[in-house]
Amino acid sequence: MSRVRRVIGGLARFDLRRFVIGGLLWLPVHVIPLAGGLLLQRVLDQISGQREAGLGATLWLCAAFVGVELVRGVVMMTAWTYGVYWWDAAATLVRGNVLRSVLTGREPAAARLPDSSGEAVSRLRDDVSGVVDTTDEFVNLAGALLFGVAAVWIMMSIDPVVTVVLVLPMLVIAVLSRLMQGLIRRLHGRARELGGAVTGFVGDVFTGVLAIKAAGAEGAAVERLREHNRRRRDAAVKDRLATDMLDTATGATVEISIGLMLLLSAAAMRRGDFTVGDLALFTLYLSWLTELPRAVGTLLARLPQAAVATERLRRLLSADEDVAGLTRTPGVWFHREPPEPAPAPDGDRLELLEVEGLTARPGNDPLADGGVTDAGLTVPRGSFTVVTGAVGAGKTTLVRALLGLVPATGTIRWNGRPVGEPGLFMVPGRVSYAGQVPRLFSATLRENLLLGAEDGGRVDRALERAVLERDLAEMPDGLETVIGTRGLRLSGGQAQRAAVARALARDPQLLVVDDVSSALDVATEELLWERIARATRDGSGPAALLVVSHRPAVLRRADRIVVLDRGRVVGSGPLDELLGSCPEMRRLWDGHGTLDAGPRTDAGHRA
Repeated sequence: MSRVRRVIGGLARFDLRRFVIGGLLWLPVHVIPLAGGLLLQRVLDQISGQREAGLGATLWLCAAFVGVELVRGVVMMTAWTYGVYWWDAAATLVRGNVLRSVLTGREPAAARLPDSSGEAVSRLRDDVSGVVDTTDEFVNLAGALLFGVAAVWIMMSIDPVVTVVLVLPMLVIAVLSRLMQGLIRRLHGRARELGGAVTGFVGDVFTGVLAIKAAGAEGAAVERLREHNRRRRDAAVKDRLATDMLDTATGATVEISIGLMLLLSAAAMRRGDFTVGDLALFTLYLSWLTELPRAVGTLLARLPQAAVATERLRRLLSADEDVAGLTRTPGVWFHREPPEPAPAPDGDRLELLEVEGLTARPGNDPLADGGVTDAGLTVPRGSFTVVTGAVGAGKTTLVRALLGLVPATGTIRWNGRPVGEPGLFMVPGRVSYAGQVPRLFSATLRENLLLGAEDGGRVDRALERAVLERDLAEMPDGLETVIGTRGLRLSGGQAQRAAVARALARDPQLLVVDDVSSALDVATEELLWERIARATRDGSGPAALLVVSHRPAVLRRADRIVVLDRGRVVGSGPLDELLGSCPEMRRLWDGHGTLDAGPRTDAGHRA
């Protein structure tokens, strides 16, 4: 619970002025009914003859009662309009901080992201809302508590016995709420977990719809979705049942209180100690007094739910951050235009990249192959370095560990200076990465290439070097063509070259490319590497290239080849030298491994 308190405190403080003003606006909404009750008491006592007054005075009291309710309505609308801004800003703050940590945190994101993107979206949507709602609930509790204290004082001055009978049953519900906290926390956590599983599976179905249709697995996919929904439904019903039981107990307490009040007030009214106006005041106040146990019960129910949500969000943060990272304020601006973006890293002109003793175990990283142990390589300026090896040798893990995308140990030096946090250092401006699987978005081709960066002629250069200019000429809207989710409207070769163009558009010192020519025909592949290598030689492109590939066209062009076998470097040097000294290189080159399985078409099919 300490983590929840820290997050709630951070959300209240990040925009304290608006939070306090919003709370002060809500307080009159709870307090104004005190005046309404006193006016109603006077009106009914005058009408029943228990208090002498003229017709005019009674009508003025009626008008005052109506005016009080109108004022309360206006205040409520003002408070809601003002408060909703804080709610949206608080939710944005938490979501922005989670995304900041995922994208820039020291610990590789692959180690903390859930198994599916749908589960991550579920956390950003439902868990964030749960934490912000819990914080907002304290405002309702403060208003209900203020009304309760004042109302009980007024009621005690009229009839202490009836007041005590009304208040005591409400204390019971507070104790019951406290006892149910643990149960609600467990049930809510299970419901959230299974709800995320459904969201993730639906996302996987939409992503893999072609594979499902090709395998004729539509029925199996629907049945799996039904099973996920059945489990989520059972968990959600139990979660809702626990919460509704608490609400039902609260409602029953209210009804019991009303019944006891009527029994006691009947005898008091016969004695003349309790007037019709007093009965109306007690009845009106009782309906509002029920908000106090309801607010307490709701808050006590939401606190364990918020604890579950906080823990699920904390797992998305980097290991060096605690839950306070969820409410850090820098990076999101609510009251003014954001400052000019900080300039990208200046590139630190690359002269020599050195890697020694790199060891990585990819764990649950779906993009990585086998691990690497004690790997080393050097990439001097102007060089074309290729990492090769059989399937599962650790090629992808090596480059992803170098970039800080998977946890790793070892030494990385940039121009002789140690790189402490690769994930924060090996970023655009210094390094660009084109991964094995092109990650494209449902946006225009231009937006996919720039990702928010300024153009400045970069796109045209990148398209030419990635051999995309002819493909662009055939697109209906050129650079403004929407390419669909994950580049669905592009062929395999076009998607790979778009990924390369995006990396080139960042003007990196070091370009890292992971087997992106697998869907290219021989002529296109030759032209791609010729253009990139030429840009490296003449100084207009990347200062150095680090490429993962098993393709002969790439290996022949390489200045230096690093050969991996089961996660270890077994050879390093030019191709001719390795063919004479490295058995694994000879085995791959002779075709006994996975070096080359024949040319492919641009669509990714065997020729």
